[in-house]
Amino acid sequence: MAPVQAPPSQQLPAVQKLRVRFAKRGRLRFTSHRDFQRAFERAVRRADLPVAFSHGFSPHPKISYAGAAPTGAASEAEYLEISLTQERDPEQVRADLDEALPTGLDVVEVVVAGAGSLAEQLEASEWLIALPGVDPADAERAVEAFLAREEILVERMTKRGLRSFDCRDAVLRLAVGSERGSVETCAILQVVLRHGTPAVRPDDVLAGVLEVATLPVTGPALLTRLAQGPLIAATGTVDDPLARDRDATQATATGQAVDHQTHSAEGDAAAPSVP
Repeated sequence: MAPVQAPPSQQLPAVQKLRVRFAKRGRLRFTSHRDFQRAFERAVRRADLPVAFSHGFSPHPKISYAGAAPTGAASEAEYLEISLTQERDPEQVRADLDEALPTGLDVVEVVVAGAGSLAEQLEASEWLIALPGVDPADAERAVEAFLAREEILVERMTKRGLRSFDCRDAVLRLAVGSERGSVETCAILQVVLRHGTPAVRPDDVLAGVLEVATLPVTGPALLTRLAQGPLIAATGTVDDPLARDRDATQATATGQAVDHQTHSAEGDAAAPSVP
């Protein structure tokens, strides 16, 4: 009797789901979402990960992306999920993927996915907006004028054409900092944005600030996302979306229940204060 042939790898069931945190740094901030998707799928092949595939006429790898930053923005907190047909050590997966990706697309952390939806946890983002040539005192006055408004309409070109929407309601916190050690003047806007529909981006907030005040910006604004995750409404801050996954893994390993408290995202302290 002829041996039974194993089913093709893309039809094997997924036995492990991993959540990946990665960063877009330096010139790689100009990588579009589609560019990153292609680069990541190549990295999965180079790392020889047993990725699960969907069924149907045109199978595709089971990789889902959540809350991607706009093209041109740097980020320390991008997330995706990948399903595997064999269990792998998350830290080894992190190292293999990081080595397979170009410098600037850096895998920060990989954890085993716990219960619940990752996308539903990404409720808010924390951003820095660097404004070259702007004195922090001028930025302070502009921020005060912005926060004094209940509604600020801005326009953005979308796939459906030019759209007007309110950028004020999504802003949970807006403050001004400055770039330490910088030779030239540069104000830093520190922003926490609630995710919603339509999605308000940091460049929309900047457009709103410039709508209510004139600022002498001498170069392109540099945008950096420091964190995204569950919103802590009491403080207007952003929690770590992978904290519960780490807690669940620890509880499984030790056989003890671990209660999730407020976590700050690992790597945030080491993240650059400006892009």
